[in-house]
Amino acid sequence: MATSENTRQAPPSSPIRLLIASPIRQSPDILALFLHALLRLRTNGIDVAYRFIDDNDDPRSSKLLQQFAQAAGPAATMLTIPAQSEEAYVRTEYTHQWSESLIWKVASFKNSLLTHAREAQYDYLLLADSDLVLHPDTVHWLVSADRPIVSEIFWTRWQPESAAQPQVWMRDEYVQWEQQRGEKLSNEEQAHRYAAFMNKLRTPGLYEVGGLGALTLISQAALAGNVHFGPISNLSFWGEDRHFCIRAAALGYPLFVDTHCPAFHIYRQADREGAETFLREHAPPSIQQPPAVASFAAMTADLNLRINSATSASTLSSIILQEQRPKLTLSMAVRNESDRYLRQILASHRRYIDEAVIIDDASEDGTAAICLQELEGIPVRLIRNARSRFGNEIELRKQQWAETVASQPEWILCLDADEQFEERFAADVHALLAQQDTDMYCFRLYDLWDASHYREDFYWRAHDTYRPFLLRYRPDFTYEWQETPQHCGRLPINIFQLPNQVSQLRLKHYGWSNPKDRQAKYERYMRLDPDGRYGWREQYESILDAQPRLIQWEE
Repeated sequence: MATSENTRQAPPSSPIRLLIASPIRQSPDILALFLHALLRLRTNGIDVAYRFIDDNDDPRSSKLLQQFAQAAGPAATMLTIPAQSEEAYVRTEYTHQWSESLIWKVASFKNSLLTHAREAQYDYLLLADSDLVLHPDTVHWLVSADRPIVSEIFWTRWQPESAAQPQVWMRDEYVQWEQQRGEKLSNEEQAHRYAAFMNKLRTPGLYEVGGLGALTLISQAALAGNVHFGPISNLSFWGEDRHFCIRAAALGYPLFVDTHCPAFHIYRQADREGAETFLREHAPPSIQQPPAVASFAAMTADLNLRINSATSASTLSSIILQEQRPKLTLSMAVRNESDRYLRQILASHRRYIDEAVIIDDASEDGTAAICLQELEGIPVRLIRNARSRFGNEIELRKQQWAETVASQPEWILCLDADEQFEERFAADVHALLAQQDTDMYCFRLYDLWDASHYREDFYWRAHDTYRPFLLRYRPDFTYEWQETPQHCGRLPINIFQLPNQVSQLRLKHYGWSNPKDRQAKYERYMRLDPDGRYGWREQYESILDAQPRLIQWEE
């Protein structure tokens, strides 16, 4: 259980040695705020040194690190280790795109910082991500916590419209409520405990947690115990911080979060104004302002003017991706869709696809004409079946796959005629395609029960699982299928052998949002699979529930 511990140990009389370190690939405008906040940290009784790994792809950011070193002076050593990488780290106003290779590259950087702190016998290592603005009292609160591993909290809106969440969790990948091993919780109890956990973390204190990261103080004892960020070979969890935390717990080091002086997270460019306000609100009186602050501000004044007037890095990335982006092929099977959602679905997809392969499975209405109308100007490969193959779904899906492959695709977006991504997908999808070491992306699908609500209960939790919809085609890979007449999957079954990752972009499924459609699907499942041999009979029976639990969709 997470506990609050407010007993603090007084700092020792002799100065302790602290290394503040970070691998840095950051836009210069955000990096300037991070570095400025570091110079304003209150460090009485603490000897501070810095070690930054310069992995920047913007020379202005490298220049900022050089200027920081000059401002910090000899009392606080600054070491810059050049590191070159050509792989793009794409950031948008909605999300950050991390590939497996980027994650483990950063993990290796962090491990080198751990090694240096251990060999140089620092009392503490503070690893801080370069998109954070630290509270001036951060160091003293973390050191006085007297714990082997402790993070200072910060809160992030992972999507612009979502509620802010902390960077700490209790168990698994990101479970943010307390739950004992073997304990079963209802949805309502999970929601209650989640709210309690959030409220507790907004109360100043020191709490034990199961996972943390991004702003973490590691003691000499934990460094000597060989904690590190390398991957655990039999663990598929995402992110180097999770592997660090699980390893630390296995080695006997409990994890804590301090909540007395939260940092500010500049997750997107729109957060810069809030970060600047945060700096102003926590500025020490001018008489106590460290001289290095004024020195650094003077050195970066001209650079900051150029930063503010220059074309943004995100705009440049967007232009480059547009010019060099891989081909995206929409693959879809349709049947009698003219009175449903096909027009709005295709109008949404045409903004980012380069071609479409569509199987019209013996439609008896104007479905085929709608496909050609809505995708006018985009190459469309339309195949019309004389008889429907959906009664034996594996036959239809194999046909759809073969026709799609015949178009020589680079990336395949496999969707049904009632599935539409949320609005921000159009802006972010080509950043996904630009990743060189990822061949498949998985997304969460939300079953809408009307135009603005999705269903969530025991039988309807599709959005808790990430499923594959976007795949890079590999001609040298042997694709295999699940040979079942129903629920065979729309893509080959062995694609998880390919490098893959999850995306936080969400997919809306309108197939259940109309009572007439629900009735028709219920009758079809009971006719084709009455015993639930290929699906879940209890879920079939729940389709017609009169008052299901619905949750508001927020775009």
